[in-house]
Amino acid sequence: MKNLLYTLFILPFCVFSQEKISGTISEDYDNKEVPLGGANVYWLNTSVGTVTDFDGNFEIDYKPEYKKMVISFVGYKTDTITVNSPKRISHSLKSTANLDEVTVTARQKASSRSFLQTQNVINVSSAELLKAACCNLAESFETNPSIDVNFADAISGTKQIKMLGLNSPYILITTENVPSIRGASQAYGLSFIPGTWVESIQITKGAGSVTNGYESIAGQINAELQKPLTDAKVFVNAYGSGDGRFELNTHLNTKVTDRWSTGLYIHGNLRESEFDKNDDSFLDAPIMQQVNVMNRWQYIDQDNGYVGFFNVRYLNDEKQTGQILFDPKTDRGTMNAWGSEIKTQRFDVSGKFGFVNPDIPWRTGGIQVAFSHHDQESYFGLNDYNIQHNSLFASLNYNSIIGDSRNKIKTGINVTYDDYDELAYTENYSRTENSVGAFFEYNFDNSDNLSYSLGLRGDLHNKLGAFITPRFHLRYTPWDKSAIRVSAGRGKRSANIFTENQNLFATSRSLNILGNGGEIYGLDPEIAWNYGISYMQGFNLFNKKADITVDFYRTDFVNQIVVDWENPSEISFYNLEGESFSNNFQAEFNYNVFERFDMRLAYKYYDVETDYLSGRKQNPLTPNHRFFANASYETKMTTKGGVWKFDATYNYVGEQRFASNETYLNTIGLSEFSPSLSTVNAQITKVFNSSFELYVGGENITNVKQQNPIVGSDNPFGTTFDTTYVYGPIFGSSYYAGLRYRLN
Repeated sequence: MKNLLYTLFILPFCVFSQEKISGTISEDYDNKEVPLGGANVYWLNTSVGTVTDFDGNFEIDYKPEYKKMVISFVGYKTDTITVNSPKRISHSLKSTANLDEVTVTARQKASSRSFLQTQNVINVSSAELLKAACCNLAESFETNPSIDVNFADAISGTKQIKMLGLNSPYILITTENVPSIRGASQAYGLSFIPGTWVESIQITKGAGSVTNGYESIAGQINAELQKPLTDAKVFVNAYGSGDGRFELNTHLNTKVTDRWSTGLYIHGNLRESEFDKNDDSFLDAPIMQQVNVMNRWQYIDQDNGYVGFFNVRYLNDEKQTGQILFDPKTDRGTMNAWGSEIKTQRFDVSGKFGFVNPDIPWRTGGIQVAFSHHDQESYFGLNDYNIQHNSLFASLNYNSIIGDSRNKIKTGINVTYDDYDELAYTENYSRTENSVGAFFEYNFDNSDNLSYSLGLRGDLHNKLGAFITPRFHLRYTPWDKSAIRVSAGRGKRSANIFTENQNLFATSRSLNILGNGGEIYGLDPEIAWNYGISYMQGFNLFNKKADITVDFYRTDFVNQIVVDWENPSEISFYNLEGESFSNNFQAEFNYNVFERFDMRLAYKYYDVETDYLSGRKQNPLTPNHRFFANASYETKMTTKGGVWKFDATYNYVGEQRFASNETYLNTIGLSEFSPSLSTVNAQITKVFNSSFELYVGGENITNVKQQNPIVGSDNPFGTTFDTTYVYGPIFGSSYYAGLRYRLN
């Protein structure tokens, strides 16, 4: 034990000081700097070297006697540059003449894990997002096996995500590391971020960093947005589907001065067609329209080390659903026909400013500030639900090293303010939450076989009290192309029971809150511990690259707000009495079968159980088994014919338990478990040149659909009406087509 403590805590500070140089290697592709992952960086006439990561970043030991740095990559001109001091390096390689059009996708995986990162992070690039229609952030995970995507209910058309068997409220979702999908936006917020606005996504499984807050329990998802300086000057994406959905995205970017660039991002979607293919009198998909506009400014002063972003966004989103005969002008508030409208207006303004000392590149600092106003007015039949949420977030961060660059520290403070004005049915549940917290994280990385981080934050919250949040991550490399990761951490959050469960309003169930005097809805905060272990191994199979990742994560709730659907006539919310846990096992295999053909296979097993008042049960609509397969292939780039890209995704979902007792389920025509199902999505893209491409695709090509997804649709104001028994696709196959145009 003493030796272990010495290795982890004492040795890193006792080793001799050794400077390091960091930097970024890129390539000039269509007049844009594109990160070059896998490039070799080493000192001339030495054995000291490294390889750039997914984003083209590297870090290498430095001594004053090292003067010549060699940078190389297959198909690119090898460069040797002179280095006289330990400054940050940014260098661009030039490709050889016969490889100009080939190397971008062949070199770099569209989705990947790093062998070097301490946390279990999946990096999803824009190339991966283009494998599917990806109209918004909720639909950006269709080709990723770590995230489950399914419909929230049978009427809203909204997709929700799960990680480690837990719903999205247990995932900290950020936009450029600012918490964004939370509070009032929890149910529909993922559909408020258009897919074309997203540059890349980082998915962290298990306990994340303390720098991003205390709310994360199952994991973290961070979306990086397009940058005006590197995005195309003009980008247009037009999309249309057979179910009447049309979308248009336009990006307009310009460089205003040497330091300032700006972009105008405009998104609109529309569905006016009415479909009822299963003849239950209800719309299969809602009538909807959305206007989403963002103005983004980027500031870069490389000479002095300053960088900044400033965003302003406005969104107006409207949905109408329910029975086809429903007319909101005459039928709202009556029993003539059942209908629903959800109208959301949202205004966001955010900014971040960072500083990197050019002479001391390991010393950085930054500040982030974000404000949002969210106003939703909605009704579901005779049930009203309105929420107005004003949110303010501010963060001050500082990064440095202790002794040498193997010992890194992060520290800072976060401030949050949330004001809720909420009406559910006829009751008002207004409240104000605010908190201030400080964090410190120590990271050790010997750039060889061991890295770990120890994080601790303390927060003072007016509703949750004073508490601490510890997080721990470790990465060990026992042999070549391997990584063993271990993580543990605690999360705490206040549950927004209505906005997180808005599907409850589209039922005939009564509401029952079994509070005990807690600060929020009379309930206590949710607290959970997450533990995880992961093993990743890369290898060659038939002279082609392959890797396999096996991980296991367990989440144990100290307290959870139990959402109890077991009584078919009511929904109950209460504090956990007993145990609630989630066990998640996943095995993933990635293989480059042959040149430009990649395959990904994954199997997941879930064991998610909760002690309800009626006893311990498997969580409803959570399958024990899931299987995923994705295949992608693209042809060689030619000067005349361009490139063809083919992508296909297969999903198998095992049986899922329905809530409520067996007698009631038999009465409404359901058994205790849903049938298993399989779906196939596919897309074909024709890239004519660097400016223009067309794509066509199909979702649920196997035409699997749930029969009668709305219980009691023949009497929507009766006692059995329920739209929440959804286990699979609501309507059958859907086909789409679109185009993308870029002017660089």
